[in-house]
Amino acid sequence: MSERDWQVEEFEQHRPQLQAVAYRMLGSVTEAEDAVQEAWLRLSRSDTAAVDNLGGWLTTVVGRVCLDMLRTRRSRREDYVGTWLPEPIVVADDGPGPEQEALIADSVALALFVVLETLTPAERLAFVLHDMFAVPFDVIAPIIEKSPEAARQLASRARRRVQGSAPTTDANIPHQREIVDAFLAAARAGDFEGLVAVLDPDVVFRVDTGPASPRARPPITGAAAVAQQILARGTRLAPHARPAIVNGAAGAVVLGQGGRPMAVVAFTVAHHQIVAMDLITDPEKLRGLEFAG
Repeated sequence: MSERDWQVEEFEQHRPQLQAVAYRMLGSVTEAEDAVQEAWLRLSRSDTAAVDNLGGWLTTVVGRVCLDMLRTRRSRREDYVGTWLPEPIVVADDGPGPEQEALIADSVALALFVVLETLTPAERLAFVLHDMFAVPFDVIAPIIEKSPEAARQLASRARRRVQGSAPTTDANIPHQREIVDAFLAAARAGDFEGLVAVLDPDVVFRVDTGPASPRARPPITGAAAVAQQILARGTRLAPHARPAIVNGAAGAVVLGQGGRPMAVVAFTVAHHQIVAMDLITDPEKLRGLEFAG
């Protein structure tokens, strides 16, 4: 086998993990694919004869690429209107097949992405690589140009932020689906009391309409305020909502003309109530979404 053929075979073997690392770092399937492609380009131009652990080498490269992308994006994000949410990973809620199960395994809850977005690029990299992929700090340190101890401190700081902000969710998807179905039924019926019953008193409703949309607005908090918002704007859309698994949790896709997705809703369920709702209507983030529901 030539070195080129060996590189191709090894890269394809590691691609799923590289994609998962990049998606957690960037919150964008498209940008994650770009980062993984850049890693391939660097691999194809490198002499890897002395590399003992190609998977670790590729993970390091993807980490560096994502770090650069995050730093560039952070300066652009200051002009973002409303709430930024990640590009969702959506599969049909009808018994996912092997490929869909792989997508679910690679996904991260949208509510967690909201917290990750508050971290500095270096904190995010240290947390994602160490806590999610068990990459040692002595490998992480050179990527962020810090000592291993400094990398450990960055991950610890990020971990505290995540644990303090990201809700502990009910892991049972069928149970989540029961709560979400009750919410959708109440929304379709215009039932204010029914909505309030399934919403946590401190529920947060976030909407991502795009970077410069006139419909952008800050998050809405509180069961009554969220229920009023749903009844004012969402009742007409609720009949077009179809069950889906959104980033590994029970959610919904709202279909428009021609059956094309026009919105994705992720629900965070904890203690038998909805504690967070994340609505994505940004056309760019829905453009590549294929959904047959």
